[in-house]
Amino acid sequence: MPEEPADHPALKRVRESLMTRFAESVLASSFEKGELVVEIRKEALLPVLGCLKAEHGFNALSDIIALDNMRHAADTRARFSVLYQLFKFPEAFRLRIKIELAEGETADSITGIYASADWAEREIFDMFGIRFAGHPDLRRIYMPDDFEGFPLRKDFPLKGKSDGL
Repeated sequence: MPEEPADHPALKRVRESLMTRFAESVLASSFEKGELVVEIRKEALLPVLGCLKAEHGFNALSDIIALDNMRHAADTRARFSVLYQLFKFPEAFRLRIKIELAEGETADSITGIYASADWAEREIFDMFGIRFAGHPDLRRIYMPDDFEGFPLRKDFPLKGKSDGL
């Protein structure tokens, strides 16, 4: 049976490298669904992604995903999770970096490392209201500029705003 990407020694070395070099910033790591998942402090986002691209060859950003973790008052998780899906060609290794943000917190823009982050960060800003510090053109791309609210937040009305949007 061929090795799964998560079982590959090179991916395990990436994990160990991150846990050693960024020991204060790595909060958790695991292998899930054939990819390495590393949760880090938001302040370490740029150094970690820069290292993964320059030193470990994760040369493609395939997506950025935001999640609204809104739960009942007893939940201790941050309001939002932002997941960065990285890919390494030609080995086909996948890696996910996760940060958590409280309501109103800002994430650093990664457009200086991965230019393809431009539209994904704008989409997350438009749909969730998460701001990306240093983004070259952070503005809405789906909703009108004067639209109030963020449609993918769990507290957005299911039937939309009263004006039909």
